[in-house]
Amino acid sequence: MNFATSLRGQRLRVSAAAIALSTLVCATAASAQHAASDAALPPATAPAIAPKEDNTIVVTGSLFRRTNTETPSPVTVLTTDYLNKAGISNVSDAIRSISADGAGSIGTGFQSGFSAGGSAVSLRGLGVSSTLVLIDGLRSANFPINDDGHNAYVDLNSIPFSLVDKIEVLKDGASATYGADAIGGVVNIKLKKHFVGLEGKAEGGLASRGDAAHQRLSLTAGYGDYESQGFNVYVNGEYQHDGRVSNASRGFPYNTTDLSSIGGIDKNTADSSMTTASPTAYVTRVTQTDLNNPLSGTTAASTAQYTALGLGNCTSGTFTASNGTGCKYDLVNQYRQIQPLQERYSANGRISFRVSDTIEGYVTGSYSHSYVSIQGTPQVIRNTQPFGGAPSLASSNPGIVLPVYICASGVNCATAANRTLNPNNPYAAAYAANPSQGAALIYYMFGDIASGSDRSNDVYRATAGLHGRIADAWDWRVDGVYAYDKLKLVQHGFLNIAALTQAINTGSYNFVNPSLNSDAVRQALAPDKTTPSHSETYALDASVTRKLFALPGGDLQLAVGGQVRHEMLENNNQNVALDTYNLTTASAFGSHTVSAAFFELDAPVFKQLELNASGRFDHYSEGFSHFSPKFGFKFTPTKAFALRGTYSEGFRAPTFAESGPRSQYAGFVSTTPPCAYILAHGGTTTSTGGCSANGNPYSTTYSLGRGVAGNPNLKPETSRSFTFGTIVQPVRWFSLTVDYYNVKKSNLIVTGPDFGQAVNAYFASSNLDAAKAAVAAVGPGYSVNTADAVDPLYPNQLPRPLIINVPYVNANYMVTSGIDLSATANLRLTDKIRWTSRIEGTYLLTSNLHTSTGIQSYAGTFGPYDLSSGNGSPRLRGNWQNTLEFGDAFSLSLTTSYVGRIKEVATDQGSLSTDCSHNLYGTGDAFCYVSPFIDNDLTASFKFGNGGVFSLMVKNVLDAKAPIAPAAYASAPNFLTSWHYAGLIGREYRASVSFKM
Repeated sequence: MNFATSLRGQRLRVSAAAIALSTLVCATAASAQHAASDAALPPATAPAIAPKEDNTIVVTGSLFRRTNTETPSPVTVLTTDYLNKAGISNVSDAIRSISADGAGSIGTGFQSGFSAGGSAVSLRGLGVSSTLVLIDGLRSANFPINDDGHNAYVDLNSIPFSLVDKIEVLKDGASATYGADAIGGVVNIKLKKHFVGLEGKAEGGLASRGDAAHQRLSLTAGYGDYESQGFNVYVNGEYQHDGRVSNASRGFPYNTTDLSSIGGIDKNTADSSMTTASPTAYVTRVTQTDLNNPLSGTTAASTAQYTALGLGNCTSGTFTASNGTGCKYDLVNQYRQIQPLQERYSANGRISFRVSDTIEGYVTGSYSHSYVSIQGTPQVIRNTQPFGGAPSLASSNPGIVLPVYICASGVNCATAANRTLNPNNPYAAAYAANPSQGAALIYYMFGDIASGSDRSNDVYRATAGLHGRIADAWDWRVDGVYAYDKLKLVQHGFLNIAALTQAINTGSYNFVNPSLNSDAVRQALAPDKTTPSHSETYALDASVTRKLFALPGGDLQLAVGGQVRHEMLENNNQNVALDTYNLTTASAFGSHTVSAAFFELDAPVFKQLELNASGRFDHYSEGFSHFSPKFGFKFTPTKAFALRGTYSEGFRAPTFAESGPRSQYAGFVSTTPPCAYILAHGGTTTSTGGCSANGNPYSTTYSLGRGVAGNPNLKPETSRSFTFGTIVQPVRWFSLTVDYYNVKKSNLIVTGPDFGQAVNAYFASSNLDAAKAAVAAVGPGYSVNTADAVDPLYPNQLPRPLIINVPYVNANYMVTSGIDLSATANLRLTDKIRWTSRIEGTYLLTSNLHTSTGIQSYAGTFGPYDLSSGNGSPRLRGNWQNTLEFGDAFSLSLTTSYVGRIKEVATDQGSLSTDCSHNLYGTGDAFCYVSPFIDNDLTASFKFGNGGVFSLMVKNVLDAKAPIAPAAYASAPNFLTSWHYAGLIGREYRASVSFKM
């Protein structure tokens, strides 16, 4: 089956699933209209499970205990039962499976961003720094490296999965309880409070292609019956390992940037161009102004001929171009990986104790270690961005040359008597008498030096608290937390500038036959770069609640409380000495203390009407202060129907990376020059109406940087949001919720809101001086930091930009709106067979950034493309789990995940049009849409003995392939890691056995 046929089959499966899903919901609703039930409304959001009426719970987003999860705010509850049946084995996958997770979500599969190796959730697509992640209602330390250089978040990989009791997701704005910075919502991971006995689980698996090995072990031991003995103590440990998956192992189209075989563009110039850096060195003769400085070469003329060094070492054949003969390579197939090596382990413990009949306390401690090993494409010389934005080193841009003579380290090669001809320079003998005219401008990738990074993240966390009651009237609690996140980043294969200069001048590195280089030479040229960073949080929370008096619908309750917390970050600069090529210069530093006071009032005015009001005042030591109110209602005219709604305001203070005077970074985004520029550099028009670089790598997609520094004058972001929805239970076995949400976030903290406009202004200019002036005219803070050397094939044309400086500013506002739907059907088909069906979905109506130049519309497109991973904003996401339980011995579950189609346009890239003529891939209507994707996971569980469970899982049971996404970042060629990851790994087989004694 060819790939186009596979795509058509995928679309048919998606359509069939959508029709079946609609039929089920409509049929169930129609059936419900002819039935009646006096049962109380169950929890409104699938896949929650109804608590017993004699139990009280605290639902995320409220300080009060209640008997159901039907708060005025929409809450989704993920139970351990649901997660086990879905085959989910870590907190990251659990939270990111929620349909409300949107643009900016970070998965471990995204490996080229600042936060590669971390994982985060972005509720409502408002960004990871606008989503608050809690553990048992308390904060944790943020991951030490900010996403996209400035967005702070808690790494989901650091949270132990085997201790999770449930995950509650408040899909609503500012929470008075936890913090007004929860603009997009709150994710609260609730861990087990008490445990008695011994419980363990072992799980292993493998992808059908023989890789993606998965192993997971957990063990929990507890002692002490809390109710009878007044104490409980437990300890827990877990371990997980996931193996690598290479791009080569998944074949076309995930292992190449050449899509010409299916009508796309051939962007793999490494198999056709002499001016592309590859593991075979290509050289052309130029002049050298300083014989001791390899950075002083000039550029080649457009008619220059190139020579391949070591042409006989080619393993994949050769090609012949107008300017020479070279070796064929497909670098994606040779070096890239889809899934990195991951290893996690943790140790956790909790002591719960009863101080008296009215006071209880607890102490917890945890340590988690997350290790991610990423393999990347080897480093190059004479390619794109050389050093992460250091203007003082701009002289290296014109290119690196191999001199005619080599000599001992520290010797002047211009005059040394003992200098020798350079064996790497094929022009050396002919220009021995005139060495300044015989330098060899080199294009080369260091294929013999492994490139990548190892990221070890250690999180230490401790909590303690006392909860009590006074005279059956006041409930009080005091909780404290301390968390320390320590990250060690080790980067491999990055070239030291001084070492490269020395290796070229002395001839110590063999460019003709790199396999002859010793490990010592390679290590000297590209020593490992180790960067430690850390973050810290400690906080004290206290609150009291009291029932004031009775109302017709119940007791009027009041809660008041306060919080003091301290946060700090030290994210060190990986290239502080500016001594390494291609290494980013991101850094962030800062600390502050936050004080807050909050209240909540719950008024069941009548049995049919519940009103809720809350507010929070936050003060930051930087000088920010803000009061954030929230109001909610739930109206239940009948037991089968209820209406609910909320209005809230919130704010988010600038992160340390955004406001710290010592903070700065240079971020990069995949950029394709416009068609006119490509044509001016030798490109041709394609049959689809786009433009092809025609073998010239200079005008293909490359990484364009944005340089930005912290701005202490930034103001906090503010928000207002409202929700309105309904809860319906026409019969006992069926419930449905539908909620509309609308969030407006103002004073957005953005990096160069008109970056796309600046890029367009640059490329529309006729020469470099005009381009610099055009970029500066966009606004204050915009400038050309670094421009590349001229195109060696077209030296009279405009060079491309490498880094454009942009400001951090408060600008614009964003409005996002949509509809959440969830439904649960629970039917007993026979005396021994029960069917449970749960569906959850989100339809994105709008996601609009309002700027001074117009509205950038993101819904259903790749926008905002500047966010980490550039995976866009699908309009429709959902999941549907169906379970058949056969008595107590056997269950069979099918969990289906769906992502709607995405248009390959992004209005944050310079054009406000969403027409296919602005296709990021450059092919107009062709390849303008990424097809819908559907993934099915099947789990069968067998219970045995007293507490034993054996489970078999087949993930992606239909082996659905990820839809092709040609406009995706070059680091993830042709696929989207956030939404289609299961389609990259393919079918997986897993088995697990658990016991409880």
